[in-house]
Amino acid sequence: MMKKKSIALLLAAVMTTGLLAGCGKSSTEEPAAPAETEAPAEEGGEEEGGSETAQVGGELVVYSPNSEGLINATIPLFEEKYGITVEVIQAGTGELVKRIESEKNDPYADVLFGGSWSQMYDNQDLWEPYVSPNNETVVDAYKNECGFITSNVLDGSVLIVNTDLIGDIEIKGYEDLLNPELKGKIATADPANSSSAFAHLTNMLLAMGGYEDEAAWKYVEELFANIDGKICESSSGVYKGVADGEYVVGLSYEDPCAQLVKDGAPVEIVYMEEGTVYLPASATIVKGARNMDNAKLFMDFILSEEVQNIWGSTLTNRPIMKDAQTSDYMVPLADIKVLEEDIPYVSQHKQEIVDHYTEIFTDLQSN
Repeated sequence: MMKKKSIALLLAAVMTTGLLAGCGKSSTEEPAAPAETEAPAEEGGEEEGGSETAQVGGELVVYSPNSEGLINATIPLFEEKYGITVEVIQAGTGELVKRIESEKNDPYADVLFGGSWSQMYDNQDLWEPYVSPNNETVVDAYKNECGFITSNVLDGSVLIVNTDLIGDIEIKGYEDLLNPELKGKIATADPANSSSAFAHLTNMLLAMGGYEDEAAWKYVEELFANIDGKICESSSGVYKGVADGEYVVGLSYEDPCAQLVKDGAPVEIVYMEEGTVYLPASATIVKGARNMDNAKLFMDFILSEEVQNIWGSTLTNRPIMKDAQTSDYMVPLADIKVLEEDIPYVSQHKQEIVDHYTEIFTDLQSN
């Protein structure tokens, strides 16, 4: 039976970079070499993708920042399928990474299920090299190319529009947000403090010309002039504010917006015609994990057709497997213009990007 705990670590300063990103990009640094990718050798038949179907037993300790919905759709099924007892400890990604760092000489966790690419890559000495055989089923842009980060679910930047308030205003993408009729009616969180808002900032820079392009940064300035200083305190304040009629449109992310659509809220999702960036959430095996075979089996499991289809058809998380099932309220990925973020670049230059944005915002507020 799954055992669940929550932890509160007393940290003087934890900065959580919420870039939901995976390991499908190259980097200027040389990553650790992949390990052999054989699934644990247990008795019983094999399912498609290489994971074993026998009851292998034993234990697994999972640290996770993921939502209750994603955890509840995954862990009990894993336990039932393999007879493995799983202990889940939930907290923020930054807290969990620091805990794994403090425990590296005597690891307690076997797996970190969820978290950003940048945090995983910046702490690569904490992870065991492993590439699942099921990696071949992953959308090419998000495959595990570095050898130790398993991307498993996608989330993209989107616009959420209140259908009761939009009237005749047309919103198809970023350019439409410069409409003077929307001044003061656009919801966003602070890119300096919110992972989803920062993801939108880098998305719009990429879509409008590039991270260092002057025209792209000019667009950022014009957009925040139209936002008119109205910054939400959190990412949830954006989509809730639009659904509640406080704003006409918001810069948000797909998962909670799709949930609002599913629940019948007066909102619709707009995938920017200039392009949407999808960032994959990651999973990693802790170096020296006590339950190594079960940890590898878990990586195979979350990339299996069975699990990816469950996520896509019952949750508002987008599967990372090619041709995975999705619900009617999720637009097929093939129908969305997808841009590929340069994740290593953004990770390495995050502070510069934040500083540039902050300078623009401060100047607008002082004028």
